[in-house]
Amino acid sequence: MTTGAETEFARAVIAGLSQRPRVIPARFLYDKYGSELFEAITRLSEYYLTRAEVWLLRAHGPDIAHLSGHGRVLVEFGSGSSAKTPLLLDHVKATAYLPIDISADYLHASASAFAATHPGLDVLPLAADFTKPLSLPAMVAGEPKLGFFPGSTIGNMTHRAAVTLLRAFRDTLGPGTRLVIGIDTRKDPRLIQAAYNDAAGLTAAFNLNLLRRINRELEGTIPVRAFRHRAFWNDTLGRTEMHLVTAEDVAFHAAGHNFHLDAGDSIHTENSYKYTLEEARLLARASGWEPLVAWTDPNRLFALHLWAAEPDRIEP
Repeated sequence: MTTGAETEFARAVIAGLSQRPRVIPARFLYDKYGSELFEAITRLSEYYLTRAEVWLLRAHGPDIAHLSGHGRVLVEFGSGSSAKTPLLLDHVKATAYLPIDISADYLHASASAFAATHPGLDVLPLAADFTKPLSLPAMVAGEPKLGFFPGSTIGNMTHRAAVTLLRAFRDTLGPGTRLVIGIDTRKDPRLIQAAYNDAAGLTAAFNLNLLRRINRELEGTIPVRAFRHRAFWNDTLGRTEMHLVTAEDVAFHAAGHNFHLDAGDSIHTENSYKYTLEEARLLARASGWEPLVAWTDPNRLFALHLWAAEPDRIEP
C-alpha cells in the first residue's frame, strides 16, 4: 500500500521545499478543489484568456476543420471541465473524445457530464499526468487524431520543458496528427498582472489551496494564515510568476519531514510564459511540429495555433 509520504506529490513537496529557491510544481495546484477554483477563475472579468480563446474557437472552428479534416479522435490534454471542447466538436466531427487530466475525480465527473450532453460520442477519460509518457487506449491507437491543448497551459512550462512536452505529444498522437494549441501573447503587463491578482481573490485562494492540500494529504501542519499570494510580471524572462510568501517565520511538518521558512521566504508555485507569434512558431519547429496557421483575437490578447506533426526524417 502506498502511504502519503511515498506519493509523487509527497516526493515533489519534500524535494521542492528542501531546495533553494523553494518550488512546488504547478501541476499539484490541481486537486479537485483546485480544479474547481481554476474553473471559477476562468469566468472572472480580469481573466481575459478564456474569453479570447473561446472567441477564436468560435470564429475559426470551420477553418480548423477544413485544415485538419473530419473524422479524427479528439485528444485533449488538461481537459478540466471540457468547457471549450464542444466548440471544436461542432466542426471537426470527431469519432471519439479522449480527455486527459491529472485530477481523476474531477475528470470523471466532467467526462460523465460531457457524455450525457453528447450521446453517441465515445468519451474515453484518461486520468494521467500528461507531462509524463502516455499510452492511449488500444481502441484509438490506429485512428487519426486531433490534439487539443487550450488555455495556454504550455506557458506553465520552461522553454526546455515545453519542447520536451510537445515532442512527447507528437510521439503519443502519432503520424499525421494535427494539434490545436492556445498560447497567451505578450502584451501590456498591467493586463497580465490583473489576471493573476483578481479582485475577488480567487487566484489567491487557488494558490493557497496548495498548502491546504499538503495539510490534507501529507499530514502537514502548515499555518496557511502565515502565507500570502504574490503574482508579478518578470519582463526579463517573459513570464508571470506565482509565489506563496511567508509573512512571518514559520516551522511545520509535512510528508514526514520538518521545514522552516523565515519571514519573506517564498515558495515558487507557477510560471506563465507569454509568447510572440514568432516565438510560438520557433517553439513548434523545435518540438517537431510544422506551424500551419495562427489566429489572434481583435485585441491580440491571445493566439490560437494549428500545427501538423512533422515526420521523422534524415537531415543533411
